[in-house]
Parts: sequence; C-alpha cells; structure tokens
Amino acid sequence: MKKIFLFAISIFGIAQLQAQNITDALRFSQEDINGTARFSAMSGAFGALGGDLSAIGINPASSVIFTNNQVGVTLSSFNTKNYSNYFGLKTDNTNSGFDSNQAGGVFIFKNPESKWSKLALAINYDNTKNLDNSLFSSGVNSNSIANYFTSYANGIPLGNLTGYSYDQLFYDEQQAYLAYEAFVINPASGNTNETNYYSNVPAGANYYQESSLESTGFNGKLSFNASAQYNDLVSIGLNLNSHFVDYRQSTSFYEENDFIPTNTDYSVNRLVFKNDLYTYGNGFSFQVGTIIKPTNDIRLGFAYQSPTWYTLYDELSQRIAAVRGNINGELDARIINPQLTVIYEPYKLQTPSKYSGSFAYLFGKRGLISFDYSLKDYNNIKLKPNSDFAGTNNYISNVLKASSEFRVGAEYKIKEWSLRGGYRFEESPYKNGKTIGDLYGISTGLGYNFGNTKLDIAYSYSKRNYNKQFFSQGLTDYSNIYEIRNNISVTLLFEL
Repeated sequence: MKKIFLFAISIFGIAQLQAQNITDALRFSQEDINGTARFSAMSGAFGALGGDLSAIGINPASSVIFTNNQVGVTLSSFNTKNYSNYFGLKTDNTNSGFDSNQAGGVFIFKNPESKWSKLALAINYDNTKNLDNSLFSSGVNSNSIANYFTSYANGIPLGNLTGYSYDQLFYDEQQAYLAYEAFVINPASGNTNETNYYSNVPAGANYYQESSLESTGFNGKLSFNASAQYNDLVSIGLNLNSHFVDYRQSTSFYEENDFIPTNTDYSVNRLVFKNDLYTYGNGFSFQVGTIIKPTNDIRLGFAYQSPTWYTLYDELSQRIAAVRGNINGELDARIINPQLTVIYEPYKLQTPSKYSGSFAYLFGKRGLISFDYSLKDYNNIKLKPNSDFAGTNNYISNVLKASSEFRVGAEYKIKEWSLRGGYRFEESPYKNGKTIGDLYGISTGLGYNFGNTKLDIAYSYSKRNYNKQFFSQGLTDYSNIYEIRNNISVTLLFEL
C-alpha cells in the first residue's frame, strides 16, 4: 500500500517536508528598517509623525498627514559583515549588494467645508527584509555530521532505503537514503526490517568542519492605504497588505577526521553535504491606526498590525559525497546526487501581530523628535497544518517570547536642508536572549528640498549576536555569529 502511495507522490513531484523549523519561521516574521531615506535616517520612528511613504507601513493614518500628492522611489546599498567563532576558530565573511528598496505614491483630496477635511489614498511597496547573506564557519568538533544522519535513519526499515528511489521517500527517509548510499551509515543487519543504524565515520576522532551559507532574496510588502482626517485633530487609516517571499539558500557542510585507519578499516575519512533550498510564496495582513493632535506641537500615534498569513512553498535539492579509505590510502568516493528538485506540499505560516504606540513633539517648523514603542509576541508564530507541525509549534511557544522594540528619531531643518538621526533597540525574541541576541542600531542622514523635488540620503548601522545552528537534530552544535549591517539609502521624491 505504501509503495502505491509513494508512487503517486513521485508522479506529481510532491512530498511532505518536515524540515521547516523555528529558524525558517523567524526569517519571515522579522523586519528591517528599510524604506525611504528619511524613514531610515530616523530609525523608523514615524508612528506619530506620518507624512512619509514608508511611515504608512507603520501607521496607516500617516498618509493623510501629507499636504500634497507625492511619489517617490528609493535605492539602497546593503553591506553585511559576519564574524564567526566556531569552537575557538574565528572567521569572517562579507556580503554586499544593491536593491530597489521602496516605491510608492500618495494622493490627497481636500474638502475644507467638511469636518472630514482630508482624504488620502496611497500605494507603497517596501522591501521589509533583505535576505541576502553570506556565512562561513570552520573549526574542530568532537561530534560528527554522521549523528545527523543516524538521528533520521534510526527507526526507518532498511527496505524503505533499498526499495524506493530518493523522490519516493519522505524527508526523514531522504536523509537516511543519502547517507546509506554514500556509506556514511550502515544498518545493523541486512534484514529489510532492520531499523537500527550505526555510523561509518570513526568514533572518537577530531572532526574538522566547514559550513558555508549563501542566500539571496527578499520579503516585500505592498500596502493599499486609505486614511481620513477629522477636524484636523484625529486621523484614522487602514492598510490592506500583500506580502511576497522569494528566498534562495545554498549550504555546504564539509567534514574530515584525523582517524588513522588499519588495513581492514574502510571508514569514511571525508564528506561534503550540500543543500539548495528555494522558498517562495505570498501572504496577507491588515493594519489600522490613528494619529491624534491634542495640540499643534504634540502628536500621538496608535497602530495595530495583524498577523501575516502566508502560504509558502519549498523546493529542495540535496547531494552528498563521501570518501572511504584504509592505511593504504583512499579506496573510493561515493557521490550521491539524485539530480532532483523535490517540490514539497505548501504549508501555512502565521507571524505574530504587533501593537505600537508613538509620541512626537514638533518644535514649530524647525525640528521634531519622535518616539515609537512596539510589542510583538513571537511565541504566537504558528506553522500549519498543526497536525504536521505540532512539535515545532510547541517548541516555538516554549522558547520564544514577546519582544519589545524602541525607536527614537529627530530632525532639524536649516533653510532647504534637513538634518536627521535616530536610534533603535530591538529585544531578542528568545527567552534565553542568546540564540538571537538584542539588536542595536543607529542612523543618520540629510535631505535637500528643491521645491517640488526632494532628495534624501541616509546611513544606518546595526549589530546583533546570534547562534547559527547548522542542523536541527543530531549535530546541533552552533557557531557564534556577530553580525554588522551597514545600509546606505537614497530617495528621490516628487510633489505633484
């Protein structure tokens, strides 16, 4: 019966992936301070200010604060520096690139004879998270990657690994299949019902390991906005957001050991395991918000952002190569490359909602200072269907927590020039505060008003420590990563 079922799966190239984990869920649940250069220069502290295209993504009431129609586009340069420490060996890696970061427009309709004096309609796209990255770690470990493969293999009948092809197997069976075919693991017996396996990588050795990761992609948000202003005192707004995910990740894990073989030993000396993952999909969320002006100098902002409900798809290709040898040298190399891209069943991801409160003080027309506070409860992340991800969801609720974020921004105008600066602090989403640490960021920038055209430039810097775990089970050791991000953004705005 199982053979018939697996054959049906292979025809459509679809199987069930059980490998999505907390790292994947967090990747699409967190956001960067990307957007217009003015927004970035003030560290995104715009919840009570409005009047900026990217501020619409923080508080939907922001659009009606504009005085005139406006369109704008932003280009950004990204640079990420990663410092790795893996069992005392330190390495570093850099990734740089350019991106079209933001584009949008807002249109104002005025009716001074009505208490609802202004109406605004806007559309804006922000690249909410740039997913380009490059990591490299190396060091000497006492645990082998063979533990990863045996953790999946134990409990799987040998007949499943010998009677079916790679694309007919479930994810756990695929991991065992690759290792079995490459002689990395062996069954305890040749019985097709055998479910116990042992490693063909010698125990007790020192294992030199290298792990590299190259990723490209983005998480984008397209907002359709409407807002209105009542008596120039209260503004309300609504966003309907469409989200886009496009992420490619290539990883390579290399291991060699210092075991000295005998004439009769045929253990694995070296191996490399490679994975190419492509995740794509879309989602939906909504936002509501208000900006209140109790006086001409003070503004208060409140906003709610719903969870984002994603439908995601994963495509995965894997390959492994292992070399065996004895005292006389290398015997053979086993290269297992199915040359198949397995398309897994779509799954759902629900990110946490966010609550924001903001305060801004305006010094006439010369300057301003703004404060934003937001709260996002990460243990509400859910992968669905729950029947497939019950263990992962339970783990998420146990290790993640509500995370606070604080932003402050300031601006001062000197004739046509505007000087800007900001600071942000984002709390770790983990209860232990170490798996992903707190984020600290500063920013600065300036702008020039040509009249109907404005040019803004911003520089932002952020740093964060986190632990990069190479595998979710078996080999769960991690590298300590110190990440530094430098971004430069340039925005050109036109008032119509």
